[in-house]
Amino acid sequence: MKVSCLGPKESYSSLAADKLCKGAEKLYCSSFAATLNLLTEGAADAAVLPVENCIMGSVVQNLDLISTTENVMGVGEYLLPIEHRLVTKGNVPYSDIQRVCSHVQALSQCSEFITNNFPDAKLVYTHSTAESLSMLDEHTAGIVGAHVKERMGTDGFVFSEENIADAKENFTRFLLFKRGSTPPEHSEYVYFSAVCKREKVGELCSLLEIFTRHSINVTRVESRPVRDIFGNYRFFIEFEGDIGSDNVKRALKEAEETAEAYKLLGAYGEI
Repeated sequence: MKVSCLGPKESYSSLAADKLCKGAEKLYCSSFAATLNLLTEGAADAAVLPVENCIMGSVVQNLDLISTTENVMGVGEYLLPIEHRLVTKGNVPYSDIQRVCSHVQALSQCSEFITNNFPDAKLVYTHSTAESLSMLDEHTAGIVGAHVKERMGTDGFVFSEENIADAKENFTRFLLFKRGSTPPEHSEYVYFSAVCKREKVGELCSLLEIFTRHSINVTRVESRPVRDIFGNYRFFIEFEGDIGSDNVKRALKEAEETAEAYKLLGAYGEI
């Protein structure tokens, strides 16, 4: 089995892929879009993408990706504990650091530490946290996962002892995607998107009321603007439920009939 994920091998996505697809060959990609493309093109059997962080919220670029990519389905989830470490090449004094590089999510999650210790530093965005290791010099620090030290050793790098994230209880939710539009037979959660027009009064309320009538607990509702149609929004809705149960099937059928556009994104449980 081959699974695509954001690389390189020391990335958080790689760690999540290890948990979601034990023993699978990993295909490392330079972007989330490329990760999903390998799946749709058939080069990978599965793809792993982060969709939500408990500090920063949704990874919005991936919400857009999965809502506009045909013939993919979320079939599993994993909550990955996130521990960020500052890394430098050798014992570089903090006063010499002029740049801090990492993925935008990591930089955002460590904003307090960066402001307190490197108020004048330039932030450099990388494709992944692990990519920052290749950019270190006497004036540049990076932010990587705590697991990086365990996987590759120090190798001339110096890692902070403490977790530098603003919130120490930090988790990122990763979803496992496979090709196809048919969901698994059973699930713990169901995830779908629906487009509601702003001029249609009460459409979102009508959509959500469906799940109340069927005694279904909605756990998450988020919105993203629909491209090229100002004022229209795509809502991402997750709820607790077994995709194989009659009440969930009825609720989803009503949701599809109510919304202007509807797409089932996943049916999954934690792996």
